[in-house]
Amino acid sequence: MTQFTKPAIDVPQQLELLKARGLQINDEKRAARFLEVVSFFRLTPYMRPFQVPGNEHHFVEGAGFRDLSNLYAFDRRLRLLVMDAVERVEVAARAMISNLMGPKYGSHWYLDRSLFKTGYNHEQLLQTIRSKQQSERRDYERECRRIDKLAQTTEERKAALKVKRSKESYARHYGLTYCEPQLMPGWAALEELTMGSLSHLYAGLAKDADKKAVAKRMDLPWRLLQSWLHTLTIVRNICAHHARLWNRELGIKPELPRKTSFAWPESLTRPSHHVRIYVVLCMLNHLMRTVSPDTSWHQRLKSLFEEFPFVSESVMGFPVDWRDDVFWR
Repeated sequence: MTQFTKPAIDVPQQLELLKARGLQINDEKRAARFLEVVSFFRLTPYMRPFQVPGNEHHFVEGAGFRDLSNLYAFDRRLRLLVMDAVERVEVAARAMISNLMGPKYGSHWYLDRSLFKTGYNHEQLLQTIRSKQQSERRDYERECRRIDKLAQTTEERKAALKVKRSKESYARHYGLTYCEPQLMPGWAALEELTMGSLSHLYAGLAKDADKKAVAKRMDLPWRLLQSWLHTLTIVRNICAHHARLWNRELGIKPELPRKTSFAWPESLTRPSHHVRIYVVLCMLNHLMRTVSPDTSWHQRLKSLFEEFPFVSESVMGFPVDWRDDVFWR
């Protein structure tokens, strides 16, 4: 370990540093405006493809600031496209689990510990829903105290405002309206879970038959859906934190089909170290076609690459002929 000695530098100094490293900056005012809203540190990963390997951050000949900003823009657009698909899949997964488990086991099915594996943290699930209802009750009580202090407001108007506030969310409405069961029904409870918690809930279901019934609606074996939901949770968090996505290696290796009854890229049926974003895009393409049969998501992805032709597809895990695969048509 050594002592950190790098100084903090302002935007003009950042531009001078980039020029000293060989980066062409044709429009310094525009580059400065960019660095004022996108930090030098955030931009650093987008510099590396244009730098000489092992040469102390020096840029290859001809590299310009526009190359960095364009790659940054591509990655941002890719994250938005991925988030759009993940949102659709997440919402669909909630609905499919709820639509299966509710009619089969009752409105408050998730309260039944026997429906979950021994290792599943069932109490944490209940505490999540309990905390949400308690938080909503506290917020409502605080709002009522504020309403009570309103001057030049009739009691009738105050009462109407309180009724309106009591219906701001279902978690609030349920806690103020019903005494038993204490926690809200399953179809509402699932909407309060993060995607990570939803993924854990699906993995924690005790009966494989229930998992299979949900996965069938996604046209997948249940083990694949379980793995994919976990993978998409990680990808969603990357996107939600606006982190680099385009050339990232996933921290996990999702399960992939070897033989399928559905369209799937032939290149992904061969054993390999599939940990790049291409795998995730294939997962999302399949899932989007399932939850939204008329989707144009795959076309939007191809259009994005056409708009940014300089982006290396190989570092993202794409095979050379991916556009010709029937899976992407």
